[in-house]
Amino acid sequence: MKSLDINQIKQYLPHRYPLLLVDRVLDWESGKSITAIKNVTINEEFFNGHFPHKPVMPGVLMIEALAQTAALLSFLTMGVKPDDNSVVYFVGIDGARFKRPVEPGDQLKMEVQIVRTARGIWKYKASASVDGQLAVEADLMCTMRNAADPSQPAA
Repeated sequence: MKSLDINQIKQYLPHRYPLLLVDRVLDWESGKSITAIKNVTINEEFFNGHFPHKPVMPGVLMIEALAQTAALLSFLTMGVKPDDNSVVYFVGIDGARFKRPVEPGDQLKMEVQIVRTARGIWKYKASASVDGQLAVEADLMCTMRNAADPSQPAA
């Protein structure tokens, strides 16, 4: 079992508070899959406005958490850590479905599998659950680009 703590995750993802949405990697297999968690707490900035009377994690942030998990898997698979010139961009999100609300106190368990890679595009099947109940699922497509010139692949 290969796991990563938050300090190791920060070596692979450029995101920082309040947008770093992966707390721990439970397990990963190069070129195949990753399982990670996001601990959802009432202290999250977005709960101040979404919604004060019934706090719910925004769906776009659940998708972002899955994308960050996918990016981790890609970097781990390639055996590289991104530099200041590397950035991962969304190319597409297909079939996104939200199945249950995610609330403060929940632990979002994210599972991402690589479906294929071709011409610099990575395609993933991603899902997240809370207590074994599916919360969100989507097919994600991402590419790695040079931050200074997004028309160029990352070096």
